[in-house]
Amino acid sequence: MSNLKLWDTLKELKSPAYKWVDLTHELSPETPHWYGFSPLKGELLFDYVEGTPEDMAAPMRCIQYTVASQYGTHVDVPRHFWGDGRPMNEITVEELVYPLVVIDKSAECAANPDFMLKTEDIQEWEKTYGRIPEGAFVAFRSDWYKKPNLDNPDENDVPHYPGWDINAIKWLVEERNIGAIGHEPADTDPGFVTTKEGAYPYPGEQYILQVNRFQIEVMRNLDQLPPTGSLIVCAFPKLKDGVGFPARVFAIAPAEA
Repeated sequence: MSNLKLWDTLKELKSPAYKWVDLTHELSPETPHWYGFSPLKGELLFDYVEGTPEDMAAPMRCIQYTVASQYGTHVDVPRHFWGDGRPMNEITVEELVYPLVVIDKSAECAANPDFMLKTEDIQEWEKTYGRIPEGAFVAFRSDWYKKPNLDNPDENDVPHYPGWDINAIKWLVEERNIGAIGHEPADTDPGFVTTKEGAYPYPGEQYILQVNRFQIEVMRNLDQLPPTGSLIVCAFPKLKDGVGFPARVFAIAPAEA
């Protein structure tokens, strides 16, 4: 066997037969994010342009950023909700690449912003596209990334956005042994669940992290991918005791898809 086989594979993946799709929002103060977080801030520490104060002058530019751990397109790891859950530095490199499944419910979400993805929706999807493979990353496509405001508040400032039914996530874990999930809104659970009085507001998110998986939130461009046949790469820092962080996520898909 040639020891250049992996190089040949990469060359093929970068050929016109495939497309690489960025699933990440640009990181800036304007990046879509959960309403409870402040926008990203940047403080210039050193600079090389003319007129830079003497105590900051250097042959380089360096900026200190202040950002919430779950800002923009980001990863949530088990430690986010569970004190004894795995932190970011314990996520293995093998867990950063998955076969990608995209379940498109964008039309339903356009008609009903409170749409909840249920087990029967996934089972119906399988009738068309086949069984979800073990270890897959399952992404819920809602096209919500196109919204100017992820919370989508009504005239009474009540948020309306789609999300997962906890039973659907349980089914994916227990019946298909998936590796991770992802979605475009800033929450796993739909808005009418996260704002419900007298109840724990994040049952779906609590569950997926409790069963030792991670998730990617605030995704984009899922509409550029086919339901099956793609790979997804989820890249993020190996942060000691980290609970989450902005991530760079992308997919590799057949060009004709």
